[in-house]
Amino acid sequence: MAPDGAFGPNTARAIAKHYNLSTNRAAHLLGQASHESGGFTLTRENLRYSPEAICRVWPSRFKSLGDAEPYAWDPKALADKVYSNRLGNGQNEGHVWIGRGFLQLTGKDNYKAFATDMRVPEVMQDPSLVETDYAMETALWFFDKNGLFAIADKGVDDEVITTITKRVNGGTHGLKDRMEQTKKIYGWLS
Repeated sequence: MAPDGAFGPNTARAIAKHYNLSTNRAAHLLGQASHESGGFTLTRENLRYSPEAICRVWPSRFKSLGDAEPYAWDPKALADKVYSNRLGNGQNEGHVWIGRGFLQLTGKDNYKAFATDMRVPEVMQDPSLVETDYAMETALWFFDKNGLFAIADKGVDDEVITTITKRVNGGTHGLKDRMEQTKKIYGWLS
């Protein structure tokens, strides 16, 4: 980040240079990361949701406001409901392996793969390191592990951004902002 905490053209250029990323790769990585992290301000998933938001984000798990009510405004309960027994998490472990980092790495299996691939076993003992020490590294790892850099090499158009968004998000949530961020950052880097 810039000294004033703002993310802008010089920061984007410095990140691209530091990680030796092409303009396309940096634009896609930073555009997605900017969206997922609220403009690089959040490195930990915020699960303080209203019942309406819970139903909107997880419509297959919460069919009505009544289903969502017990989990509203309770991050631990919500994380355990939506993430336990998924992504390698055990029962009542969802809150331990919540989304962290600039791309919101989620699930014990993903944490374990990152820790193993990057040789940082301490992440398994202290998952909060992903939100502090490894926020950008998890984003880079995710792009590399999932072949997103190869997709990014195809250009910075709506189709490519949509394809990458689906891989990052599992759907097209926030697609308009992801497109705007990616194209803006591409302009900064070009």
